[in-house]
Amino acid sequence: MIGWSKNIYRTLIISSFIGVIILILFGIGQVLSYLNTGADRSSMLHITLNQEQVYLPKVIWEDTTNPGRTIQKQTLLDIEKDYLNAWYVRQVAYQTNLTKGINDYYTTSAQQDIIKGLESNRKKDIIVKGTTTNHNLVLDFYSEDGQLAVLTDKNVNEYQQVLQKNELLLETKILSDYQVMLLLEDGFWRIRHMIKKESQIPKDSLQTEKIAQVIGTKIYVDNQEFQIKGINYYPQNTPWDMFGDGFEINVIAKDFDIIKTMGLNTIRIFVQYEDFGKAAVTKEKLQKLEQVLDQAEAKDLKVIVTLFDFYGDYSVLDWTLTHRHAEQIVSAFKNHRAILAWDIKNEPNLDFESRGQENVVAWLREMMLQIKQYDPNHLVTIGWSDIASASILQDEVDFVSFHYYQDIDVFEEAYKGLNANINKPLILQEFGVSSNRGFWSPFGNSEKKQANYHKQFQEIIKGQNIHYLSWTLYDFEEVPQSVVGSLPWRKHKQKHFGFIDAEGNRKAAFEFSDN
Repeated sequence: MIGWSKNIYRTLIISSFIGVIILILFGIGQVLSYLNTGADRSSMLHITLNQEQVYLPKVIWEDTTNPGRTIQKQTLLDIEKDYLNAWYVRQVAYQTNLTKGINDYYTTSAQQDIIKGLESNRKKDIIVKGTTTNHNLVLDFYSEDGQLAVLTDKNVNEYQQVLQKNELLLETKILSDYQVMLLLEDGFWRIRHMIKKESQIPKDSLQTEKIAQVIGTKIYVDNQEFQIKGINYYPQNTPWDMFGDGFEINVIAKDFDIIKTMGLNTIRIFVQYEDFGKAAVTKEKLQKLEQVLDQAEAKDLKVIVTLFDFYGDYSVLDWTLTHRHAEQIVSAFKNHRAILAWDIKNEPNLDFESRGQENVVAWLREMMLQIKQYDPNHLVTIGWSDIASASILQDEVDFVSFHYYQDIDVFEEAYKGLNANINKPLILQEFGVSSNRGFWSPFGNSEKKQANYHKQFQEIIKGQNIHYLSWTLYDFEEVPQSVVGSLPWRKHKQKHFGFIDAEGNRKAAFEFSDN
């Protein structure tokens, strides 16, 4: 009994000791947490800006000649960086109605105008989401002591959304000039004065002969009318990873030969935003894309390149990063004769619910303007997931693209309704049916039913003279979870849309891949 009491006593002593240690550690943690709160200030935002470029509008220095002191290249880069960061922190401030970061990039007097604006917006429950897409800079003055610089920023394209209680009040684009004075303080180039002026709208550049163009409701390539008869393409062994480690141009070239034997003249391929390096597109990916385009040209196939696959942010503050991504890819291939069109994004309307239709459409509209600026030679479209969304931005695209996976028996009537209301070429950009009968789909379609589906669809296509791209060349052994999720019956279905099975055999539908 005495031994038992001693054990209890020891246990209580040990437990108490452990409890005291825990309380001490907790107290230390709280003290450190309290002390660290004082270090937050705007410096956290400044650290973020130094670690990663998050604001990348197009910047062109039109003139850096200074009549006084010669400016060093590094100084010019420092001014540019801090000037763009000043724009960014101001956009963040108006979007959040908080002043974090403002004191790093604006002098005390310059901060007052921003603070007054934020106070007014808070009272009215207003936020402003904005960005700039380009800056054309001229160095007007650089002081002898290296502490003051004066810039002119010409033809700045600004985009703004004004929201009150999360409801969109106004969406606008502004073209402005700015006269800017910056002072070097504590190692930062801070804005001292920023005066907005009316902009002189630049003259349109001379029109050049386009590789592809739309006249009325017809598509022309090299001044010849072109009817799209095509297919969405992934290599069989690397679906949704066409430009990854398994890239083999010889395999792709052989697939292009098969596509030509099917009587087709166009392929649609996909460029993933993160895979290609986001704002810093990798040279290796561009080289692989160039090889694919070169092979397509050699095989006399036109290519619709779908950009921004698996991108889903759309926030205004992210725009400049996506602009740099598009600029690098589109500018690199603006003269490539294999390209028919740039498809901005695959099925963006599926993001309406999670990201907001207004945000998605605004991003799409601005991205089209950017791409047309980088590449005047090719067409631009958007791959909507259904007919219901196809009329969105119809005035901005060169041709209207939509997908159709609904009941084939009501397609023709739906197509006629769309065609009656849109005076541009219509492209059936995706359609198909899976031959997915098996363990996970006991009542799925057989290969015979798949063939009958394509036979019926090609009859409609021929009767209505429809541009089309079917889905897809191959059945796949594996489908990434990011595409259809983890449910096995969904994966099984997605694996069997091809005209050629996983063993390389032509399925019955192969005969009806072309009208």
